Formats: sequence, structure tokens, C-alpha cells
Amino acid sequence: MAKGSSFSCNACGAVTSKWSGRCEACGAWNSIVEEAPLSSGPAATSLGARRGSAVVLSDLSTDEAPPPRTNSGMGELDRVLGGGLVPASAILVGGDPGIGKSTLLLQAAASFARSGLKCIYVSGEEASAQVRMRARRLGLQDAPVKLASETNLRDILTTLEAEKPDLAIIDSIQTMWADHVDSAPGSVSQVRAAAHELTTFAKRRGTSVILVGHVTKEGQIAGPRVVEHMVDTVLYFEGERGHQFRILRAVKNRFGPADEIGVFEMTGGGLAEVSNPSALFLSERDKPAAGSVVFAGIEGTRPLLVEFQALVAPSPHGQARRTVVGWDGARLAMILAVLESRCAIPFAGLDVYLNVAGGIKISEPAADLAVAAALLSAREDVALPADTVVFGEISLSGALRPVGQTETRLKEAAKLGFSTAIAPLRSKTGSGEELILRQMGDLTGFVGEIFGAG
Repeated sequence: MAKGSSFSCNACGAVTSKWSGRCEACGAWNSIVEEAPLSSGPAATSLGARRGSAVVLSDLSTDEAPPPRTNSGMGELDRVLGGGLVPASAILVGGDPGIGKSTLLLQAAASFARSGLKCIYVSGEEASAQVRMRARRLGLQDAPVKLASETNLRDILTTLEAEKPDLAIIDSIQTMWADHVDSAPGSVSQVRAAAHELTTFAKRRGTSVILVGHVTKEGQIAGPRVVEHMVDTVLYFEGERGHQFRILRAVKNRFGPADEIGVFEMTGGGLAEVSNPSALFLSERDKPAAGSVVFAGIEGTRPLLVEFQALVAPSPHGQARRTVVGWDGARLAMILAVLESRCAIPFAGLDVYLNVAGGIKISEPAADLAVAAALLSAREDVALPADTVVFGEISLSGALRPVGQTETRLKEAAKLGFSTAIAPLRSKTGSGEELILRQMGDLTGFVGEIFGAG
């Protein structure tokens, strides 16, 4: 161990003087790594020994125009970015292996290049010939994108300094190697150093930089969390391997709304935009079926209708199974406990399976009532009407709590042909909704009115 070195946790950033297998701050296992000590010299001495330059201060009120944005021509990508690409911005894109990150960014680079930006695509994972092969398959071989295959960070920065591009795409940050850091590529120190150098270059030279990041088995971007704090925007590319749909979700955005989503469909010719995802997610839903409920949700600023599917069956084992795809398993356990405690509807000895159709992930609490309706529908083998949408949050007391943007949800449902909506009491709606709104005060009343039990 080097003299003066310290250790930090990859998960929470806590610093300690010695290594341990478990972080005492957050409880994560095998997340403690050694940090290289700061170099000695004038910069490492007491700050009071030298006087710095005065910083220019300004008021909050200013007449400066907002930063200009460049549209890529891909409407779903521009939506997630907050209206287009901002100059000198640093963007981090993460996703599972093989989900389509490189395909998305190669298409984005071609679109930005055709709109007038000078674009450089640097691949650290593939040879240039492999990237050209993908470009030919996607029909992008004529796009004016400069291509390089390199992992040496110093050489990449020298090239970017000379070329002065408007957009640089680095695929991926885990393959970059900084020769002044004494560790292997992909290590915490290397990832942090590479991200810091590239982000600093973006701010100093006015070049927008997009970094591709690998994800861990938990679904988080690999490396220290400080990388996500460095960049301006963090995007996650999500989707199930068995489905053709892909979701680009903004989890952080300094230039636009967070939690905004863009929907794409994976085809033989690359990623195709989906302008009306609600209609696509519900396209295979024909006649009413027990356990099937349509949820009217909001993702970012976009209303989105998706189908929750539930199956409840007697368990052949001693311990019943709870399997969830596309929703939070802990929240499912809470809904089952509320149904059993407040409505006297037992699920003991029953296997429960819950799925969000289309491979999308829903995290909104407003889906509570739709999940409860799907579970009850599957348990009682009673199908809800096909023209009904459901939304609302369930509290631990069994009360139904209103959710935001009710009017937007109702308009999207009416546009797709739904005639009835079930929502909590006191939901704020407009004066001219086009469908019947049935408002419920608590879960017991909902169960009694909709399923004739309680």
C-alpha cells in the first residue's frame, strides 16, 4: 500500500483509512477500492500560502440568451435531451450489453453530422472496420462522420484538440486508458480520470461529448458514482432482450426534464422511432382477459398507456412465489399486504406473477391501483371492461391518493378509444374530459364496487 493512500466506496463515495470487505456507511460489499495519494508540490501545500485570483461574480438576473440547441432529426432523442444537443455538454449513456447503445449513438452521430455538426466517433471496443460494417448495415456509410479506434486518452484528446469537432462520441469510457494513472483500464481510478479529462475538455473547448458506460448486474453504470455527478446528462437505454422495444430514459438532465423517455423499436435496419408508444404497447390487446388492466401513466412529460398483466395460481410449494417483471417487487409486496390487511383478501398459498407488457419498466406510484386491480382480476377470474383505464396511489391505510396530471392521462386514454377511467377521489381534472371518470375513496370501496367483494 502506498504511503498516504486512502480507500473509498464505489457505491456511496465514503472515504476510509483502511480496506474492508463491507462499507460501514452504506453496507455495500466489495465496494472499497484504494485511492492514489495526491502528488506533493505547490498545489498540495496549504492554500493559505499563496493568493489566488479573484473570481468574477454576477447576479442571478441576466440578459444572456439560453444556450443554442441542435436538433438531430431523431425526435425521440431530441425529446430526451430536452429539445436538442447543447454545446459543451457532457452526456453519459448506460445500458446492458447488446441492448443497442452503439447502434443508437452511431445513428445519432450520422443524424447530427447531416444537420451540420462536425462529429467524431471514437471506439475503444471495436476496430474501425467493424464500425464501418455496422454503418453499412444501417445505411449510414455516406454520413460525414469521422471514425477512430483508440483507447489511449492522451492521443484521443490531442486528436480532438486538433480537429475541434462539435460532437465527440467515446465508446466506451471503461476502455479508455490514461497513462498518468497507475491502474488497469476499467478500474475506478481510470474511469474517474478519463471522465474528468473528457468533461473538462468539453467545457473548455465547447465540444459536446457523449460517453458510453457499461452497467453492473444491478443495472447501475459501472464505476464511481462521481462520474454521474461530473456530466450534465445521464441517459439509460433500457429494454428486454425478448422484446423489440427500447426505452431511452433521462435520469439526470441539467438542460431539460428528468425522467423523460424516448421510445424506439429495434428493426433489421437499426432503431426506428416510435412516435405513439401507447398505441404500440396496446396493439396486441384485443378482448378483455382476467388479470389484464391498462394503466394511464406519465413518463417525464409524456402520457403513456401500458398493460399490466397478473397471474394468481395455487402454489405447489411450501412458500409462495412472487415474480415481477417491469415493476418494483417491494411495492408489489406492499400492495399484497394492504389487500390482505385492509380488504381481508388473502394471497397466502398463492403464487403471484406480475408483468408489464412490452418490456417497459414502470416506477410511478400512480400504478398502485392498476396493479391491485390486475391482482384482484386474476384472483377472482373476472375481467375488467376493455375500455377502462386505471390509475391511483394506494396508502398503507388503504386510502386512494390522487396523482398529478390527471387531465393529461385522461386525454391520452380518450385519444386511444377508452371510455371509462377509474381514479381516486379529488383528482384534479379539466372541465371537458371526454370519458366517464369513476372516482373511488379507498381500496375497500374499489374492491366492493368493481369486483362485488369487500
